[in-house]
Amino acid sequence: MIVELAEYERAVDEVRSTPADLSAALFDEAATGRAPLVSAHVAADRTDAALVGFALWYVTYSTWTGRHGIWVEDLFVRPHARGRGIGRALLGSLAAECQQRGYRRLEWWVLDWNSPALRFYESLGALPMAEWTVHRIDGPALSRMASRADADGHRVDRPGSPGHREHPDRG
Repeated sequence: MIVELAEYERAVDEVRSTPADLSAALFDEAATGRAPLVSAHVAADRTDAALVGFALWYVTYSTWTGRHGIWVEDLFVRPHARGRGIGRALLGSLAAECQQRGYRRLEWWVLDWNSPALRFYESLGALPMAEWTVHRIDGPALSRMASRADADGHRVDRPGSPGHREHPDRG
């Protein structure tokens, strides 16, 4: 279904993930030694149990709300199953997940040309965040930035990591 989604979004050449990548991200806790950082909900057809949709998501955090939220990386319903409430059910299950966990946000991107999706999301009460512009660093730019991480001598640590020191202003 990921390839089907990429075809719909006119980006099939950008798909690099493999079934093994997806399996490792979702299920391979034993191999990595840590809980998965991504989750998925799937929808199956009532008549034959064939998968007809999915929502792939992960936990975010908002410094403004002081709480976590859910970011929907992908929401997809196969074309033959659209209009039957499956997308609404998938998003409803994620909204319920937010409620159960005490999260305050459910967020996602939608392509600006995808009018059916925009109308669907607006019918649910979702609001576009027009004042925000998405930025991304990947490929060679990501490598260049990583190689400069310590170039100017500023120490940056993740709290709790080896070598981390408490801030001198905090006793």
